[in-house]
Amino acid sequence: MSHNTIIDTNFNFPNQKSVYKGKVREVYNINDEQLVMIATDRLSAFDVVMPKGIPYKGQILNQIATNMMKATEDLVPNWLTATPDPNVAVGHLCDPFKVEMVIRGYMSGHAAREYKAGKRLLCGVPMPEGMKENDAFPEPIITPATKAEMGDHDEDISREDILKRGIVSEEDYLVLEDYTRKLFKRGSEIAAERGLILVDTKYEFGKTKDGKIVLIDEIHTPDSSRYFYADGYQERQDRGEAQKQLSKEFVRQWLIANNFQGLEGQTVPEMSDEYITSVSERYIELYENITGEPFVKADVSNIQERIQANVLAYLG
Repeated sequence: MSHNTIIDTNFNFPNQKSVYKGKVREVYNINDEQLVMIATDRLSAFDVVMPKGIPYKGQILNQIATNMMKATEDLVPNWLTATPDPNVAVGHLCDPFKVEMVIRGYMSGHAAREYKAGKRLLCGVPMPEGMKENDAFPEPIITPATKAEMGDHDEDISREDILKRGIVSEEDYLVLEDYTRKLFKRGSEIAAERGLILVDTKYEFGKTKDGKIVLIDEIHTPDSSRYFYADGYQERQDRGEAQKQLSKEFVRQWLIANNFQGLEGQTVPEMSDEYITSVSERYIELYENITGEPFVKADVSNIQERIQANVLAYLG
């Protein structure tokens, strides 16, 4: 079967100034005032975009992110103004900060790999002795990363280096840290209501034209976050078993099992239609678990036309 997915867009909206194409999202600048952000069905892992799209993935990521922005806007202002289509978010044009604010409540993923390698400092933040993988940190730790250009890997950076290199001013950085902690606390509370643990996540921020710092991009999605199932978490830790998780990790594991980690000379393994369908189903499961709502599939008979019609009607 062939899957109807949106892999690439080439719109020309009224007053369009430019288009930025990221790994997964395509961002249209309208009149240097607002941004139209389209979530495609592209799947990226190990900083490599996979050759085939995943049905409904863009809709899922867009709807989780916009849902979570609305659930946190009382705490932290964000860029969003409208969602005219299931795959589209529209908001204020912002100048993005060149750092990703990564926050970790548990020692998993990258932090666990560094810890296993004997490191006890991550981005200048100490990690206590005697921890094992997936244990909770005494307090969530902020471990920022520099934003890489397309095709490069993001790099860990300490708060000291961010300030020393003038990437963010101290005044602004204190706001980013405060917002990051508030969002993570709220995200953790929302996750707990759904029987989940928000393990770690990343936030991105920008400045509006009038100098206001706002949350941008995605928030609390399975692409930007790691979730565990709370049920049985402690038992699995006590027995030294792997945690059941809700994130893109299952795709990474499949790629590793098929000898791909984005390294030079490696080729992306062939994804069968069955495998692609299974990834789509996992993303739908993620959506329903994270939002607590059933997923309603949008009409995908002609996604490009649908998006164009909805955005044009909104821009009016």
